[in-house]
Amino acid sequence: MSNEALENLLHEDRAFPPSVEFAAQANATAALYDEAKDDRLAFWDKQAGNLTWDTPWTTTLDWSNAPFARWFDGGKLNVSVNCVDRHVSAGHGDQIAYYFEGEPGDTQTITYSDLLAQVSQAANALESLGVKEGDRVAIYLPMIPEAAVAMLACARIGAVHSVVFGGFSAEALRSRIEDAEAKLVITADGGNRKGKPMALKPAVDEAVAASPSVENVLVVRRTGQDVEWTTKDVWWHELVGSQPTTHEPKAFDAEHPLFILYTSGTTGKPKGILHTTGGYLTQAAYTHRNVFDLKPDTDVYWCTADIGWVTGHSYVVYGPLANRATSLMYEGTPDSPHNGRWWELVQKYGVTILYTAPTAIRTFMKWGDDIPNSYDLTSLRLLGSVGEPINPEAWMWYRSVIGGDRCPIVDTWWQTETGAIMISPLPGVTATKPGSAMIPIPGISMAVLDDEEREVGNGGGGYLVLTEPWPSMLRGIWGDNDRYVETYWSRFAGKYFAGDGSKLDEDGAIWLLGRVDDVMNVSGHRISTTEVESALVSHPAVAEAAVVGANDEMTGQGIVAFVILRSDAEVGDDIVMVLRNHVAQEIGPIAKPRQILVVPELPKTRSGKIMRRLLRDVAENRVMGDVTTLADPTVMNLIGQGLSSANANED
Repeated sequence: MSNEALENLLHEDRAFPPSVEFAAQANATAALYDEAKDDRLAFWDKQAGNLTWDTPWTTTLDWSNAPFARWFDGGKLNVSVNCVDRHVSAGHGDQIAYYFEGEPGDTQTITYSDLLAQVSQAANALESLGVKEGDRVAIYLPMIPEAAVAMLACARIGAVHSVVFGGFSAEALRSRIEDAEAKLVITADGGNRKGKPMALKPAVDEAVAASPSVENVLVVRRTGQDVEWTTKDVWWHELVGSQPTTHEPKAFDAEHPLFILYTSGTTGKPKGILHTTGGYLTQAAYTHRNVFDLKPDTDVYWCTADIGWVTGHSYVVYGPLANRATSLMYEGTPDSPHNGRWWELVQKYGVTILYTAPTAIRTFMKWGDDIPNSYDLTSLRLLGSVGEPINPEAWMWYRSVIGGDRCPIVDTWWQTETGAIMISPLPGVTATKPGSAMIPIPGISMAVLDDEEREVGNGGGGYLVLTEPWPSMLRGIWGDNDRYVETYWSRFAGKYFAGDGSKLDEDGAIWLLGRVDDVMNVSGHRISTTEVESALVSHPAVAEAAVVGANDEMTGQGIVAFVILRSDAEVGDDIVMVLRNHVAQEIGPIAKPRQILVVPELPKTRSGKIMRRLLRDVAENRVMGDVTTLADPTVMNLIGQGLSSANANED
C-alpha cells in the first residue's frame, strides 16, 4: 500500500457525540489523554497501580534490548490472585463472576468464592500431575467454565498455557503441542454445537500419539459421549474434584511468561505469540475498565468471543476478572436452537455491555430486524465491535436495531500480538463515526506511514505502525526470536508494523482497511477489499460481502465479490448489474467488480473471520486449500458450484 492508496474511501459525515447522561457517569474522561501525553510512563505506572503487587517494580520500561521489552521490571505479582483472590478478600465473594449458559439450556452461576475454590482445586490437581512453573499446558476445550478455570490455575502456579481453539484439527493441535513441548493437555469429551455433541477427545488422542512431550491428558466430562481411554488420560471431575479448595499462590516476575497463543495460519509453522504477566494484565484491565465503562456492581458484561482467541483471553477471562466483572459465558452458536438465541440471553440475564464481531452483526442483519425486535434489549447500555473493520451500514444497524439509538459503540482495533485494545473510542469522551475505530487510546503511540516512512497526514492512506512500546505487547515468537524481529520490526526501523493498512480522514480519525495483503492492484490502481465490501454493504439489498482480487490477463487483478443478500431484500434478475453499478458509483468505475456471485453463506472460521484465501482459490479455479478451520466446510462446495454456473451464464 502507498500514500496514494484508498483516497476514494467512502466519505462518512455522520457523527455521534456522547450523550450528556453517559458522559456524566463515564469511567474515562478527556484528562486521560492529557495525562498520557504529559508523561507516558508515569501514566502506565498509575494503571499498573490498580493491580495488587507482591513486590513493587523498580523500572517501568526497559527498552535497552529493543525490540524485546521489559515492563514493570523487578515487580512480582500473581495473575490468579488479581483476578479472583483479592476480590474475595475485599468482601465480594458472593458476587457472580460468570453466568454460564450451555447450548442445551443447562446453566451455572459461579460466584467469585466458587471460582476461587475451583481454581485452587485445579491448581492442586496440576501440581499433582507434576506440572511446575514454566511448564507448558495445552488447553483444547469448548466454551465452558472449566476453560477459564484451567487458564487461571496455570497462571496461579506459573505454568504457561497455550489455548488451542476447539474447532482446530488434530494436526493443528499437534503442531502447537509440539512447538511448545506441552507437558499436559486439558480437553473434554466434547462440546455442544448446533444442537448436537461435537467430539474433541479423538483429535486429542491423534495429536498426543505424535507428541512425546505430553505426559497426561486431563478430560472434562461435558457431553457424556463415549471416549477412547489411554493410560495418560485422567478425568477432571475425579482428579480436580478430589483436591483441597485452598491453594497457596506464589508471586511471579512481571516478565514471567503467562501464555502462548498461536496465530491461526494454515500454512507454514504456526507462530507462537508470547505474552508475559505484569504488562499484559495492566493493559487488559485498563482497557476493559475504560473502553467498556465497566461498573462492577451493576453491569452484566458479555464478550461473545471463544476462549481460543486472544479476545477470549483478554476480554472473557483476564480483563473482566481483574476488574471484578460479572460476565455471561455462552457455549453455543447464535442460531441454536433458534436465530434469536443471543437476544434471548441478553433479555434473560439483563446484559448491559455486549462485545462481538462484525461478521456476527452482519449475519443478524441478514436475518432481519424482526428477530431482535421481538426481545427486550433495553438493558443494553454499551456495544462493542472487534475482529475486523466494521462496515458503516452494519455499524448503523447495530446502533439502531440492537442499541435502540442510545448505546455508544466502541469499535476496537488490536491483535493477538498487541494483547489488548490499541485503538478505540472512549465512551463518554469520543464522538464516534460509523465504521471508524477513531484514535489510539491514551498511552498508545502510533502513526500511518507511506512507503518512504513519512507520516501521511490527515486524508492520507498507508501503513499502520506503533511507534512506542506498550505494556501488553508480545515479547517474541516462542522459540524463534529471529522470526519475531523479521516479522514485526524489519519493515520500519524501530517501529512495530501491524500488517494492516489504514487511512486518516480529514479529522484525523483512523479507518482500518484490513491486511495490506488484501489490497488489490487493478490496472495500476490500488484498491482495498474493505473499501469495495463497504460499498457493497451500503446497498440496501446486501447483508454481507467478501471481496478478493483474482489474476486477470487484462488488468493484473480483477475484483471478484461474493455477496449475501438480506432476507427481506426485493431483488430482480439484474441484481448483479445493479450492484456492479452501485460500486462504480460509490468508489469509481475502476472498482467495478469483474464478477459478483450471490451466495447463501461465506467461508468463515468459528471465530467469524472470513477466509478470503479460500475465496481466492475459487475465483482463480485453483485446488482448494485446507478447509478444516471452517465452521462449515460444505460452504465451499456451494460457492464453487455457484461460481461455475455464473461463469457459464456470463459466457
